[in-house]
Amino acid sequence: MMIIKQEKWLQLILAIICMASISSAQYVWTLLTQPFMHKLGIQLPSLQVTFALFIVFQTFFAPFQGKLIDKFGPKRLIALGVVLSGLSWVFSSQASSLIELYLIYGCIGGLSTGIVYIGTIGLMVKWFPERRGFATGMVAAGYGIGAVVTTFPIHEALLNWGLDKTLIVFGIIFSCIGLLASLRLKTPQITVVQHIQQSQYQFNSKEMIKQPLFWLMFVMMTMMSTSGLMVTSQMASFSESFGVSHTMVFGMAALPLALSLDRVMNGITRPLFGFVSDICGREITMFVAFALEGIAMFVWLLCRHDPVLFILLSGIVFFGWGEIFSLFPATLTDTFGTQHATANYGWLYLSQGIGSIFGGPFAALLFQYTQDWSNVFYCAIFFDLITAFIAIIILKPWRYYFMNKYKKGYIDL
Repeated sequence: MMIIKQEKWLQLILAIICMASISSAQYVWTLLTQPFMHKLGIQLPSLQVTFALFIVFQTFFAPFQGKLIDKFGPKRLIALGVVLSGLSWVFSSQASSLIELYLIYGCIGGLSTGIVYIGTIGLMVKWFPERRGFATGMVAAGYGIGAVVTTFPIHEALLNWGLDKTLIVFGIIFSCIGLLASLRLKTPQITVVQHIQQSQYQFNSKEMIKQPLFWLMFVMMTMMSTSGLMVTSQMASFSESFGVSHTMVFGMAALPLALSLDRVMNGITRPLFGFVSDICGREITMFVAFALEGIAMFVWLLCRHDPVLFILLSGIVFFGWGEIFSLFPATLTDTFGTQHATANYGWLYLSQGIGSIFGGPFAALLFQYTQDWSNVFYCAIFFDLITAFIAIIILKPWRYYFMNKYKKGYIDL
């Protein structure tokens, strides 16, 4: 039993490293927008299609990727994913047109990142059935906080080396680190006794998507993804409009400092709120976290011209957003079972792709049309607050009824 416990924690550490190795592709994208615009001679809305494609390909193929991982095991596919994710940076350095960037960074990068993301999350809900919120939060923290280590080095490299060399060097590093970690991953061979309320019926994906409760979770995660990805993909642009991006704070430029703080808070919130949800319940935790992001984003908008408050409040906004990647997979697995957890989460993860479209190019187009980021912020704030109330008013009683129904063995699929 001691060996099993040691193995599960080793698997968690390896999964975190794999996630950290792919995180910069999404979370450092905002630092790459200006260099790519300059290199290719394009406008922001056209460039942000790359980010939308990245998220779409990361998420829209997730159900298929989840089934492959469930069938063939995590090690080989996750290893392939981390290597291709790093190589997408290397090949993007050679892109000479927007179409090439779409295909390499957006499509290949998104597909490879999705394999790793879905694979590691699905693996951890099986290794830690009694602590799903915490375990998925820790792995998701690797994706959020991994970019903390690279934000300042990439920022400095872009200034000193330029775009192409930066992409090549860091792409190779990411591939090597991820590959070494992935080769030791494996699926657990035993089932741990459960101490949490959950459905006893093991839904496969076909059965799950017939349930209206699944689609409520899907809509909720779509709204939260839209809100967070608007900030993630547009931060360099709206900080420039607010006049704070190049302001020096504590001897450092405000934008990379804010991004580094955001990655820390985005990483901390995932295991923290996941752990809290294991104890206090998923829906109550959702209400608190989502409402926190909405309120913080409103205050952030009011204080947008103060560089110090801009940095601090950006951290609070990310603290209220990042936990969706621990709360939703844990809630989904509690509700629909562990047997098909990886493939099932792949279906829910599609919502991230839809959110990227609204949070990426649509948000950029709204700003281009109105020349005011406030309208974009108000949409995100509305999504945060309405989702918070849905969690406590609709999701909580509905899920309680659903789980008790299937716990008693009623099947009406």
